[in-house]
Amino acid sequence: MVKTSLSVLIVLFLGLSFLNESQAQTYATGIGLRAGVSNGLTVKHFIQSDVALEGILHTRWRGLVITGLYEVHKDIREVRGLRWFYGGGAHIGSWNSGNSNPPWADPGYRGSTIVGIDGIIGLDYKFVDAPINLSLDYKPAFNIINGGGFWGDEVALSIRFTF
Repeated sequence: MVKTSLSVLIVLFLGLSFLNESQAQTYATGIGLRAGVSNGLTVKHFIQSDVALEGILHTRWRGLVITGLYEVHKDIREVRGLRWFYGGGAHIGSWNSGNSNPPWADPGYRGSTIVGIDGIIGLDYKFVDAPINLSLDYKPAFNIINGGGFWGDEVALSIRFTF
């Protein structure tokens, strides 16, 4: 009886160890800063083990843009905690006129509201022993409403606190 109970405890302990090991390689939610061509805040939340929703609030050309993305994450087995991801979404925002008008705007530009679609591809690394996540991505976008056309320059590094 004691031998059986000890065996059950050992199996349970090993099972929990493997469970803890797999959880250490990923995170449920990350909140942090995004720095690149535009700067702002980012929140990424996993709705499945390999699918995340990301919200970005960032500034560019004296304006504010909100982006929502659906991302699929894939493991890179050679490096623990590293994944690559791809996805897409949409953005909405507004720009003000002033001294630093967007480069595509004419001299009489008075500001506008924009709506568009986004793609994203990148690398996502979760430190194993710390609640920190780094993400490097390329996020091209296309404005459907109110000019600007294709933005192919959006590269950014995100640093997030994870929990």
